[in-house]
Amino acid sequence: MNAYERALELKAETVENRRFFHKNAECGVHMPKAVAFVTEKLRAYGLDPRPLGEGVTAALGSGQPVLLLRADMDALPMPEESGLPFACPTGTEAHACGHDCHAAMLLTAARMLKEREGELKGTVKFMFQPGEETFEGSKNMIGAGILEDPAPAAALAFHTGPGKLPVGLVMYNDRSTMMFSTDIFKITIKGRGGHGAYPHTAVDPINIGVHVHLGLQELIARESDPQKCTLLTVGHFEAGSTANIIPDAAVLEGTIRTNDKEARDKLLRRIRELTEGVAKAYGGEAVVEIPRGVPPLVCDGDTVREMMGYLREMDIPGFAEYPGIASSASEDFALVAERVPTAFIYLASGFDDERGDAPAHNPKVMFNEDVLPVGAAGLTHCAIRWLEERGK
Repeated sequence: MNAYERALELKAETVENRRFFHKNAECGVHMPKAVAFVTEKLRAYGLDPRPLGEGVTAALGSGQPVLLLRADMDALPMPEESGLPFACPTGTEAHACGHDCHAAMLLTAARMLKEREGELKGTVKFMFQPGEETFEGSKNMIGAGILEDPAPAAALAFHTGPGKLPVGLVMYNDRSTMMFSTDIFKITIKGRGGHGAYPHTAVDPINIGVHVHLGLQELIARESDPQKCTLLTVGHFEAGSTANIIPDAAVLEGTIRTNDKEARDKLLRRIRELTEGVAKAYGGEAVVEIPRGVPPLVCDGDTVREMMGYLREMDIPGFAEYPGIASSASEDFALVAERVPTAFIYLASGFDDERGDAPAHNPKVMFNEDVLPVGAAGLTHCAIRWLEERGK
């Protein structure tokens, strides 16, 4: 029996697991219900899971080489309006990006790989990760040692894609940046408050903030290489409490995204230089906070092509390929891809009717559960074949 046939046999269980994650959605890096559920299931499948940072890991097989399989588990802080009977009831969390599907697929892959552990020509290591949406989860588990003892020689992860995309479509990028970097910045401008009738006795932080905002746009228009993609958005500008008082401070918050590491590094440096310079020129001060986000996701071309070759070996209904996919969204698995040759592959999970009208991160989004055996089988087959090739 091949991996896809076995995954179809286990589909009902995979669906049940997915719906548990969906109904019990959790956000952020601390996910006690998901961690407990994954731990319980892995033990029931015969694995020996252990906590790692805020996530869960386990391993099968022995020796080298080591392949890392990863799934994120977290939801988004938003209401759900899908109307599904297993919708999250809290009204404050929703699996609107498909991470519930990812976790369920990897659980089933772990079960299937345990059943075939004797065939493994090395080690499969599992990474059940929290906090992808907050860009904390990969960093948390890397810091706790997920890429050590044993160190993986390659990594593989799947992501579901809702909408009108039919199940069986596989999307990848083996030649260029697949997903953008992301960084969040906060600028606090310090002026000197005063009466609106006597602006000369004050230092107006709103005026400084306006000039900073305009200057930030010029970093894109006049300093960014047009051959590279850079985005900068100020989404929050707050100052003052009433019409005739010049406040002491103003705050601007925003994001930058790029598809190039050097462009990202330059933009991060110039945001700080421009902001501090403008504030000083108008008699104020500026504090710029840019906690490091995640880099662009650039997969290893050889690893992607190898994994795609294994997926082609499977008899997946409706199998089709979309190479060269690129997105201005971000993915914290990029932190793993910086350190380990990585394949990150999208599996379409859409519908051709009204259920496919809503995109990811929309409260009405739905994911086609027919993708679950495709993902579980793909992870299983790719792992066995990747180890097998090196075992030769």
